[in-house]
Amino acid sequence: MNHGLLIIGSSQAGVALATSLRALGYDDPITLLGDENHRPYQRPALSKEWLQGEITNESLMFRSREYWAEHRIDVVKNERIIRIDKRDNGFGVAYSMSGAEFPFDRLALAVGARPRRLLLDGVDLPGVLYLRNADDALELKARVPDVHNVVVIGGGFIGIEAAASLNAMGRNVTLLEAAPRLVARAVGEQISAYLLDHHRATGIEIVLDAAVRRIVPRGDRVGGVELADGRVVPADLVLVGVGVIPNTELAESIGLDCDNGVRVDATALASDGITVAVGDCANLPNPLPGTPAGDRVRFESVNHAIEQAKVAAYAITGRREEYAGIPWFWSNQGKIKLQIAGLSSGHDRTVVRSDPEHGKFSVLYYRGDHILAADCINHPLDFLAVRTALAKGQSIPYAAAADPSVQLKSVTVDPSTLVAAD
Repeated sequence: MNHGLLIIGSSQAGVALATSLRALGYDDPITLLGDENHRPYQRPALSKEWLQGEITNESLMFRSREYWAEHRIDVVKNERIIRIDKRDNGFGVAYSMSGAEFPFDRLALAVGARPRRLLLDGVDLPGVLYLRNADDALELKARVPDVHNVVVIGGGFIGIEAAASLNAMGRNVTLLEAAPRLVARAVGEQISAYLLDHHRATGIEIVLDAAVRRIVPRGDRVGGVELADGRVVPADLVLVGVGVIPNTELAESIGLDCDNGVRVDATALASDGITVAVGDCANLPNPLPGTPAGDRVRFESVNHAIEQAKVAAYAITGRREEYAGIPWFWSNQGKIKLQIAGLSSGHDRTVVRSDPEHGKFSVLYYRGDHILAADCINHPLDFLAVRTALAKGQSIPYAAAADPSVQLKSVTVDPSTLVAAD
């Protein structure tokens, strides 16, 4: 019997893999298995538009029920895989906590990541929440009408997005960040400073270098957050967003190499040469041109999940295509839309392009004369110009970029001309 492909994880990457395979003409059975009791849905809006009631539940769904039926993709809900038996030829059986068995001829892992948990007294009190999946979002939304003071622990994208949403909903929000600046892992110092000033101006209290000692109870539920200096920040609700941990347990159990994710090659193949791993759980060779050999990354973005899933679909159908996408990300934070193209690590100088009248602010990152990345706030033209230049292997002259009146797309050049141009 042809059991076809089993995709464990009905995430963005899992959905993209299934739909990409059907678009390529893959005709074998596909089972898309998720551990939540929901149809496959989009996560980014949970902390923003959905939380604020701007979009409906149905708007979150990736595809209609009719689509899955017409494309012969068997969507399985509410089944958590706890064990996998797999032979060297790729065939095997996955066993669910419920006792159900899912045989496969080939396996794909799109198991994502889980929230990093705080190890503090009081973290199990009612009213201390995390925000990763739909059930988390449903609980948060149900509690919001009854709370006034909210403490968000973590100044990364999820924390800031949720803080901005809750602030817009009229809640008194305090954001606690352990680092000396916001979103320090993803953006440069100028962007961190811009975000800090903007969100403080909207009424969010932001505490940097915040060392959280414990969660303080009030009766049988959360009442506040105590800091190392003894200050207690009142809280009717505490939302924790301090990063994620890739889910590698299943991969490890079948002998796959793992290190900050499931290690895959540029075609999304895991160490056994058969299994594919895609999305937040996959650790892959850095695709940026000029990257040192052996440098690896794990991306957490919608665009990456989609593009890497396409590469994995090619691998499953026998076509070798290496992942070469330019990473890009976005974060909607109230009236701010932050867009990031490329990776700024290794830069040695920056260009700041500011247009205060229109609320636009961009920072371009260079290594020598070559552009590496851009962080753009409410500046889609700068973002698109840099993303396009990076994708085409082009650059943008440093001197030209320093003039904020210059349209970046009009000055992109072949990198070999940069010495003469500058």
